[in-house]
Amino acid sequence: MSDSCIVCSRLSFSWPDDTPVFDDLSFSVGSGRTGLVAPNGAGKSTLLKLIAGGYRPRSGSVTVEGVLGYLPQSLPLTGDLTVADVLGIAPVITALDAIESGDASEEHFTTIGNDWDIEERTRAQLDRLGLGDLAFDRVLGTLSGGQIISLGLAAQLLKRPDVLLLDEPTNNLDLGARRRLYDVLGDWNGCLLVVSHDRGLLDRMDRIAELARGEVRFYGGDFTAYEEAVRTEQEAAERTVRSAEQELKREKREMQQARERAERRAGNAARNLKNAGLARIFAGNMKRGAQESAGRAGQMHASRVSDAQARLDEAGRALRDDRRISLELPGTNVPAGRTVFLGEGLRARDLFAEPGLDLTVRGPERIALTGPNGAGKSTLLRMISGDLEPGGGTTRRADGRVAYLSQRLDLLDLDRTVAENLAAFAPGMAEADRMNLLARFLFRGARAHLPVSVLSGGERLRATLACVLCAEPAPQLLLLDEPTNNLDLVSVAQLESALGAYQGAFVVVSHDERFLAEIGVQRWLELSGGRLLETGGPAGG
Repeated sequence: MSDSCIVCSRLSFSWPDDTPVFDDLSFSVGSGRTGLVAPNGAGKSTLLKLIAGGYRPRSGSVTVEGVLGYLPQSLPLTGDLTVADVLGIAPVITALDAIESGDASEEHFTTIGNDWDIEERTRAQLDRLGLGDLAFDRVLGTLSGGQIISLGLAAQLLKRPDVLLLDEPTNNLDLGARRRLYDVLGDWNGCLLVVSHDRGLLDRMDRIAELARGEVRFYGGDFTAYEEAVRTEQEAAERTVRSAEQELKREKREMQQARERAERRAGNAARNLKNAGLARIFAGNMKRGAQESAGRAGQMHASRVSDAQARLDEAGRALRDDRRISLELPGTNVPAGRTVFLGEGLRARDLFAEPGLDLTVRGPERIALTGPNGAGKSTLLRMISGDLEPGGGTTRRADGRVAYLSQRLDLLDLDRTVAENLAAFAPGMAEADRMNLLARFLFRGARAHLPVSVLSGGERLRATLACVLCAEPAPQLLLLDEPTNNLDLVSVAQLESALGAYQGAFVVVSHDERFLAEIGVQRWLELSGGRLLETGGPAGG
């Protein structure tokens, strides 16, 4: 596997409407674990599909040395397929069963080939990914989204690939499944290229590849080392920009001063020539000479200003647009000890064990709600918000507003602009104040007047946060359901800074341990087996 690699040479690709994605892109990835990062929409998934052969480049070439495995972000699977079908072992299993039943047809031996141990190898792979109890004849329609992703990964690993491409492999995985995936990839010794926004996974990479401005740049080390390198680069770029700004101001000032001196000299010369009584032709020659000299000086200063502007533009291109949200939200403050939610004996279908769940949220608590997929976390959030009535038990909420952000981010009117949505949530706020507020959420100028329907996932999250956190009245309890799903890394950082300014209580469902640490979670609850348990921290962390 040490010779396995990916080589992209002068790769160009456009969509059918001629919208360009890549132009003359060249890079190579060798053995080891490489994490590929970029903002949403930069073309990460498209690049993986080009490498896997799902798309054809307009020009250039892609070379893959070794057997290729590819796990796309969305698996093209139907619910009536069986586990064996997805794993690609159904024909071999059928042939093995036939031979065991006494059918020694040559076609069965041909089908099996060298895969006599396929059941043992497959079961070992499924065990490593937490799927050891899945029967080979179980249909996909009975599995969770996380189980299907893990099953898809198992199918690729069974190919014994030399080169493995993974596109957001931890999406829909609960904490336990994520850790099992980390362990499996930790043993990888081929060529691995992973597209991910999961910082826990990226911190297990050998190098980070950044796709930006039409090129791929490589940074040695894990994601934490990449962040430090980028921070150092940005500090240097900011110093260069400040220096270039000062140089431009100086050149403009000197050009203006030179222009004023030339005008004074021209005026003085005209008066002197008139007083000297020189011949008209001689006076005209002197005047033209002075004008030409002033013109040459003006051109020299204009050239210096142009050069200084070009240096400033070049320095500015090195700056990243990863601005943080800067807020103060005193209206969301909740006094310490105040009970904002009380639930006793909460029951829901077959999700919660008898005698039901008890939950109290007091003061500005920051609570992480974790647990395996399908345990009922989203159901519990909807009960806390009042969006879903419990099948039994009682709930009591304080007078303050409860805001619920579902995974779908469906609170805003898609046909209204960002500014119009905020006006609907905060009708008493002056328009100037609303525009200033949206600017702090990074919606400046025309961006504030875009319809929500055209926003990216990260922009829609920021717009929703602006409307929810600054609504009238401000929320004192905030409920967030997997808020980092499908967000790029810059958007996750912006979400963290917004929640840092929030002074009320929140309950957040997330499997992203790094995110939960960054937003200052103080209390950890795990919903598992129908019971809600205080854990004191991330299990196994």
